[in-house]
Amino acid sequence: MRKPVSEKLAGYFFVGPSVLGYLAFVLGPLIAAIGLSFTHYDVLSPPRLNGFGNYARLIADPRLAIVYRNTGFFALASVSLTVSLGVLLAVAVNQRLPGPLKYALRTAYFFPVLVGMIYAAMVWKFLFNRDLGVVNYYLSFLQVPPIAWLTSSSWALWSVILVYVWKNVGFTMLTTLAGLQNISREIYEAARIDGARPVTAFFRITIPLLTPVLLFNVTITTINTLQEFDSIVALTNGGPGDASRSVVMYLYDKAFRSFDMGYASAIAVTLFGFIGLLTLLQLWGSRRWMHYG
Repeated sequence: MRKPVSEKLAGYFFVGPSVLGYLAFVLGPLIAAIGLSFTHYDVLSPPRLNGFGNYARLIADPRLAIVYRNTGFFALASVSLTVSLGVLLAVAVNQRLPGPLKYALRTAYFFPVLVGMIYAAMVWKFLFNRDLGVVNYYLSFLQVPPIAWLTSSSWALWSVILVYVWKNVGFTMLTTLAGLQNISREIYEAARIDGARPVTAFFRITIPLLTPVLLFNVTITTINTLQEFDSIVALTNGGPGDASRSVVMYLYDKAFRSFDMGYASAIAVTLFGFIGLLTLLQLWGSRRWMHYG
């Protein structure tokens, strides 16, 4: 039975804005970036075809290797800490606690997700201050000398990682908590009757049944960390030197400070390809350890 024309038009009317938004802000810029990556374009003059010259520069650029290393380390540490702490917090909040306490803990852990990263970074920048910061003040009671959290090449990247984990662990906790509440209590009761201890139940029941949620959290967090920009700019501005500079920040510098749009587009295309390939590998590898109850 064919649908009336009015129903089809209504469907197109509702879908149209999403499709136009995708074409204008996702697919269109992606195609433009791929095209510009084969050109020399400085914004002030028309693009000139450059072939694979920009991609050849990628291989010979020593700073690009540094920022990719920083981004990879930032992603690995942030994903590991955010996902693992999110699971532990979700398990803790999921215990049988008084109602008001349970909701208060959930709100407290999730609240940083609602705070803008720039505002959070401004607060943490003060907390990490070497001479006046609260962090060093409390560490002094442990006889720890003042640490230059944001100006030391050894600590700058770790400082950004800590702020990112603090900001985003609440989201991971919330999604993991939703997964925990979908696990039947009868499974735990059966395991307890069979003599399984809480630690055994956690690794043999909870973690396997949470693998779909863990895959979601790992994938989303990996994509976000590989594109991190605002927290690094607000906290360290990529310094000292390039110690905490990310690929996206380097891309921004090339595009909007050096006006080397062609080379910046080539960096963007390679980053897009790397994120896409890594996501596909995560989804493919998940078939070996995924459990669906």
